[in-house]
Amino acid sequence: MTTARNHDKVVSEQFGSTAAAYLTSIVHAQGADLQKLAGYAQQFGQGKALDVGCGAGHAAFAIAPYVGTVIAYDLAQEMLTVVQGAAAERGLKNLHVQQGSADRLPFADASFDLVCTRYSAHHWKDLPQALAEMARVLKPGGQCIMIDTASPEDVLTDTYFQSIELLRDTSHVRNRSVPSWRRLLDEAGLRNVADHGWKLPLQFDSWVARMRTPPERVVAIKSLWDSAPSEVSAYFDVQEDYSFIIDAVLLECCK
Repeated sequence: MTTARNHDKVVSEQFGSTAAAYLTSIVHAQGADLQKLAGYAQQFGQGKALDVGCGAGHAAFAIAPYVGTVIAYDLAQEMLTVVQGAAAERGLKNLHVQQGSADRLPFADASFDLVCTRYSAHHWKDLPQALAEMARVLKPGGQCIMIDTASPEDVLTDTYFQSIELLRDTSHVRNRSVPSWRRLLDEAGLRNVADHGWKLPLQFDSWVARMRTPPERVVAIKSLWDSAPSEVSAYFDVQEDYSFIIDAVLLECCK
């Protein structure tokens, strides 16, 4: 029998052991969305920015050259160690790291010009609370940028998506559809002014290797893809090697 662990512990363990893999992951290290983030950051000159659930720090690296200070904030200390080392190598002296949970931000009200998160929110146990916290620490007139993978609106397709995500990574909580994102942001006091969606290709072998998914769960994911209805397989464009595509979204919000 395994030792009982709360969700924060599961997240810390999952990403603590895979931190270096996320730094070099092409899926995470590249993307037009990082260029968009840099563009948002340029509007705030010497302002202060926060990257919530920073992971290996790619969002923080993108905005650091354009702001006065950026704080990379994450639950996993091993991730923050990787971020700190990479920031030093890149000469980003204005990038600082801090450990903590997304739903309990240890920062004063209205203390950041730009608050962002990238490919992290689907791991958060209490997304509404985390969004409320992000809104709280954002200055009036500031920008909040949410980037994450998005679930399909179709219930059947969504069921398969959530299932393979959980099998691959037990720290997964839930991907949200774009309409769900808009509602949650509005309830948190963040006005969604624009959103941008795109398809994100995932190479199966590297996708499971990055998270060190146990072999029996890899078999289970392949079994789900093999048994998926044609409309589900078509939506995700599942290939013979089990690679597939998912939706990603950037939501631009203001307070």
